[in-house]
Amino acid sequence: MKFRSAFLTALFALSSSAFAATPQYLVLDQSTPNLIDKASAAATLKEITTPQMLKLYSPKKWGFATEVEGGFTASKTCVVTARVMMLPVGVSGKTLVFKAEKKVTTFDALPGATQEQCKELANAKLKEAVQAMVFSLIKS
Repeated sequence: MKFRSAFLTALFALSSSAFAATPQYLVLDQSTPNLIDKASAAATLKEITTPQMLKLYSPKKWGFATEVEGGFTASKTCVVTARVMMLPVGVSGKTLVFKAEKKVTTFDALPGATQEQCKELANAKLKEAVQAMVFSLIKS
């Protein structure tokens, strides 16, 4: 009887943990809306949620802020800067403390670009910054 109840308890624990959602980092996006929308930034930032990152940097303690800024110069050159910052989570667990532990910034310019090409460049630069952030955190 004891074996059966212990087996059922273990089975229940395994089944409930199998359905548990992957912890998510708290994210703050402060990007220029005409370069990248919040959904695209959030989708790109999901690359940070890897098993290694979750093991090394708990979402209960750390979050991320993204900034994609830029636009067109007078000569129609698209200029983009993308930044990802790793920030500590505040005491409440619902806010980020703007004291960056790690920052990664990427930038680029594309002469004669259209608005769509500029948006693609913004997405590419944010993806590059996210990948550099993951690499620097896992390798350090």
